[in-house]
Amino acid sequence: MKFNSGRRDSFKKLALGGAALGGLSSFQWKDEAPFQLKGNITHGVCAWSMRPLSLEELCANIKKVGVGAIDLIGPNNWETLKKYDIHCSMCNGAELGIPDGFNDPKFHDQLENNYKEVIPLVQKAGYTNIIAFSGNRRGMDDETGLKNCEIGIKKILSTAEKHGVIIQMELLNSRVDHKDYMCDKSAWGIELCKRISSDNFKLLFDIYHMQIDEGDIIRSIQTNHQYFGHYHTAGNPGRRDLDDKQEIYYPPIMQAIVDSGFKGYVSHEFIPKGEDKIAALGHAVQVCDV
Repeated sequence: MKFNSGRRDSFKKLALGGAALGGLSSFQWKDEAPFQLKGNITHGVCAWSMRPLSLEELCANIKKVGVGAIDLIGPNNWETLKKYDIHCSMCNGAELGIPDGFNDPKFHDQLENNYKEVIPLVQKAGYTNIIAFSGNRRGMDDETGLKNCEIGIKKILSTAEKHGVIIQMELLNSRVDHKDYMCDKSAWGIELCKRISSDNFKLLFDIYHMQIDEGDIIRSIQTNHQYFGHYHTAGNPGRRDLDDKQEIYYPPIMQAIVDSGFKGYVSHEFIPKGEDKIAALGHAVQVCDV
């Protein structure tokens, strides 16, 4: 994407230590005080995308760059988060994987058992979000998938409501990363939210994925933010750093999220290009600090 000079100048002003966005290595976080952020965005990070850093290493360092939560951690690893006073912003451990989800009735019994077991643990640990997936189409039409997901989710909905846990179905692209995934458009997910009609079921709006499959990100947030309970970021193409080598301009997207009144987490799920993963994460936080 070719930016005009004004946009490129704006991007450069966001760079840490006066460096251009591509020069992440110049940001030396180890001996600096914690970031001073505006506080309008509450930042998390997805552990898997920061590999090869271990969970322990991630927990020990993310607060230095303004991040206080980690996504996609299950019950077996919550003690590590608690050791460092890191919040689990999106729990997992009940799902069967991305392809096998609520759109197929043959998975409903196992999913029901899993979620009814894990949801009370989420509450007991002091967390509020748990991830869910629609599953792949496997030739299924949209309406059948909606009906099946509604039936399956409603089997666990009362458990979620009782324990104050929000089931968050993730919107994923089916064009590049998750071929055949059903919940690949916000309109489909929103229709499911309307049918379930509970504050304990929302969508995890992944900006990277929705940029690929539908675009029009800011309008989606402005119009349908009430259905979005969590956000993920990454640069496109490639799910890389939030720099000027990719096409998504994040500051106005973050402003739209702030303007919507959202008080949840925006979690970074990009794969850093450089070796210093924490520096890359710190850069993403600064880009999104509006």
